[in-house]
Amino acid sequence: MNSRTLRSAAAEASEEDARFMAAALDLARRGLGRVAPNPAVGALLVKDGIVVGRGATADGGHPHAEVLALRQAGEQARGATLYVTLEPCSHHGRTPPCVDAIVAAGVARVVSALEDPDRRVAGTGHRHLREVGIDVKIGVLAEAALRTNVGHVLRATQGRPMLALKLAETADGYAAAPAGAPRLKITGTTADRRVHMLRAQHDAVLVGVGTALADDPLLNVRLAGMESRKPLRIVLDTHLRLAPQSRLAASAREYPTLAIAGASASAQAAARLVEAGVEIERAGDDDTGRVDLAAALALLGARGLTRVFCEGGPRLSAAIIARDLADEVLLLRGERALGADGMPALDPACRAALADPARYRLRESGRIGADAYSHYERVL
Repeated sequence: MNSRTLRSAAAEASEEDARFMAAALDLARRGLGRVAPNPAVGALLVKDGIVVGRGATADGGHPHAEVLALRQAGEQARGATLYVTLEPCSHHGRTPPCVDAIVAAGVARVVSALEDPDRRVAGTGHRHLREVGIDVKIGVLAEAALRTNVGHVLRATQGRPMLALKLAETADGYAAAPAGAPRLKITGTTADRRVHMLRAQHDAVLVGVGTALADDPLLNVRLAGMESRKPLRIVLDTHLRLAPQSRLAASAREYPTLAIAGASASAQAAARLVEAGVEIERAGDDDTGRVDLAAALALLGARGLTRVFCEGGPRLSAAIIARDLADEVLLLRGERALGADGMPALDPACRAALADPARYRLRESGRIGADAYSHYERVL
């Protein structure tokens, strides 16, 4: 075989690896918002160019994607290639190591998108597979795999979940009308449904107490067929001003609800909310006297959360962006202008941050029904 033929064969193999890995990533994304504290992983077993087994991390994190794919493939796994979006685990947790199952099944080759930064794995899964003679290839569609599981990566490396921020603004850039005016309805039905889908794809939905008091939101997932999705609802509430009669507190026994308070919040206010079914956690205060955002996210990471969807207002959003804690920003823009002086959705510093290529990149933009959107990702 001459060098040109070898290069052609290598290119075809690389294209095939990318194609099957893309399919595995599609499987992985089905688990977003459903598998914490585990990562959302997808796995495909391929033999002679045909998929013989597929799996995605099950709800709650178990079984793992690789095990499900191996079960489906059965004896056809012997001699097959496993495409997996994250390094197979090599430690004993609630289940035996996936690497042991892969070896026992006789898999000949493993194509992995990303090394798992979890210190219990961190390259040992790949190393064990190589040591027993399995051909291992790492890094196929690594960027896409990182973005899919950035929450798991951040929790493993920084102790916090990823934070996605959603903001809606009028055509002239306002998030709210002047004080005393009726609440704005900025986006249409199609964009609202997208927001509910995004809630379902995260472990938790977060607001500040200002939004909770002004809008009295419910923050649940209201999509047909998705009634079982109940992400944790979180309110950053330094002084525990959330009323037990609010929709969040009144529904706390049906939808899990957490208030993160500052150190000085009164025990009486906490007791009233606990009686309604709201869970209380306390975090330290920052230099402005509000709940420290980094401490709150560390608390959520310690609880096992990997993905948090923030629907806070302009003040909370500005604080999150200023502290480099917004890993994704979805900006929805309605078709109508406010035509008056209201509250800007983003202050000049936030808009400058989103426009700074060293901090954010525009992942995509377009329209959702009648509304426009821009989706930014923090540069990693």
